[in-house]
Amino acid sequence: MIAFDLICSNGHQFECWFKNSDSFEDQKSFGLITCPVCNENHVEKAFSSFAIRRHAEKAEKHAEKNAAYQTLQKIYDYIDKNFEDVGLNFAREALKIHYGEAEQRNIKGMTLPNEEELLKDEGVPFLKIPIIKRLDN
Repeated sequence: MIAFDLICSNGHQFECWFKNSDSFEDQKSFGLITCPVCNENHVEKAFSSFAIRRHAEKAEKHAEKNAAYQTLQKIYDYIDKNFEDVGLNFAREALKIHYGEAEQRNIKGMTLPNEEELLKDEGVPFLKIPIIKRLDN
């Protein structure tokens, strides 16, 4: 797997993961990569300041770990700000939205494994984001 920093034609920067560089090119040529902010599908690779070193010193590893946690925190903050928390009713609300029985909106919540299977079977798109505890060193 490889992560690329991307930028859309409207100037929004975001990151996407791909199987390899060819996978990025294939998906780009079919217009399958879209900006999560504006849904634009004209994207290009952006220069990245992120690098992985094989023999990094302890301080560098710690800094990289902190950068990863900061990135995750930004994701969590975005979700908290832009998604309605429906708690344990996630599957029920997602199905209502999917079938037009409830207004279209961003929701977040929790599901049980059998509810996730139901959502998959019904064709309801959802993304599972784990809660990661910060490890102090």
